[in-house]
Amino acid sequence: MATSLLRTLSRSTVNRPFNNARSFSIFGGDIVTSHTAKWMQDTSKKSPMQLINEVPPIKVEGRIVACEGDTNLALGHPIEFICLDKAEPAICKYCGLRFVQDHHH
Repeated sequence: MATSLLRTLSRSTVNRPFNNARSFSIFGGDIVTSHTAKWMQDTSKKSPMQLINEVPPIKVEGRIVACEGDTNLALGHPIEFICLDKAEPAICKYCGLRFVQDHHH
C-alpha cells in the first residue's frame, strides 16, 4: 500500500514538480496572499501584538509565576510556569503577557 502511494506521488511530481511549500496546500497561494493583504490594510484596528503590548507588565511577588492566559479556563491556554530571576520582564510564550518580579526592599 505505502509503496504504491509513493509511486503515485513520485509520478505526479515528475509531471508537475512542486516549486514551493504552498504547492502542497489545498488553497492556492493567491487566496492566502489576498486574505493577508486585506487584513493588513485595515489600519483602524490594532494588531494582536499591539494590543498585548499595551498591557503593562504584571508585578508578581514570587520568583515563579503560573500563567494560564485568562481567569476563564475556556479562554486560557495550557499553564506555563515562568521564572522571574532576570531583571527584564518575562514573556508568556502562549499569550504574550509580561511578568516582572516586584521587589519590596
